[in-house]
Amino acid sequence: MGFLTLDVRCDMHVHTIHSGMCTLPLFRTICRECYSRPEAVYRKLRCGGMGLVTVSDHDSIDAAEALRHHPDFFISEEVTCRTPSGNELHVGVYDLTERQHVEIQRRRNDLPRLVAYLDEQQLFYSVNHAFSALTGRRSHDDLMWLDGAFPAVEVRNGHIPERANRLAERMAKRSGRVCLGGSDSHTLLSLGSASTRVPGARSKAEFLDGLRRGQGQVEGDSGNFWRLTRDVLQIGAALMEEKPLATLLAPLVLAVPVATMLNYLFEDLFARRWGNRWERSLEDRPSASGIGSAPEEASA
Repeated sequence: MGFLTLDVRCDMHVHTIHSGMCTLPLFRTICRECYSRPEAVYRKLRCGGMGLVTVSDHDSIDAAEALRHHPDFFISEEVTCRTPSGNELHVGVYDLTERQHVEIQRRRNDLPRLVAYLDEQQLFYSVNHAFSALTGRRSHDDLMWLDGAFPAVEVRNGHIPERANRLAERMAKRSGRVCLGGSDSHTLLSLGSASTRVPGARSKAEFLDGLRRGQGQVEGDSGNFWRLTRDVLQIGAALMEEKPLATLLAPLVLAVPVATMLNYLFEDLFARRWGNRWERSLEDRPSASGIGSAPEEASA
């Protein structure tokens, strides 16, 4: 691709309509995770000052069909993977091919195999929102994976509380891993609320190389109650536009601020709980061995 403005920024965690259905029990059959169209996402990010654009839909690269003609776009995805304990993690994988996507999806329910494949392919990847409840429960073994298996850590997520982001940043800096920032936006309004900058980069190749070298700088804000509430309301409005019968659920709008406040408080408590457990676990083991290392399970 051609030269870009110096100090390239990229929102490394972005969703579109291809991220699938909502995971909440009452809405998983009628409501999407996101209603943003790929081209609208691209335009909003470019207008917001992003020199590069990527999309990290849940286990999908379908948005690439609409965006691959843009020279400043590259394919990414957010992989829902399963740890040896049976719990879930979200792993961001960047600048991959369609063939690699197929192979990643084949391995995503076995984290050791997935990590081995990503390293074999020399792909750049991160653990996303490590101290968030978005993917469910954690275990002591999960902490070992979080603290050593990923070359990069998302330390600025635009939709989770500040405490969770601070813990992720401490974990990344403790073992010298790359720090990333992304909005985790499921609506157009929140795109670019967090991002990653690589000073001096002029192309995708220079940007990604700078990230691997630890030259990235995270920017933007953590999540808050107001942003989450606004985005949930926007998703609800998009649902009703797509499915007019969903307007029967309109009275539930009054409960959205209560639900988002409870969610925000739960997220903060979750981060506090597992942050404390992670810090206690450090007393029982040495520092993580650095970029690309993994727990013993990966070599089994």
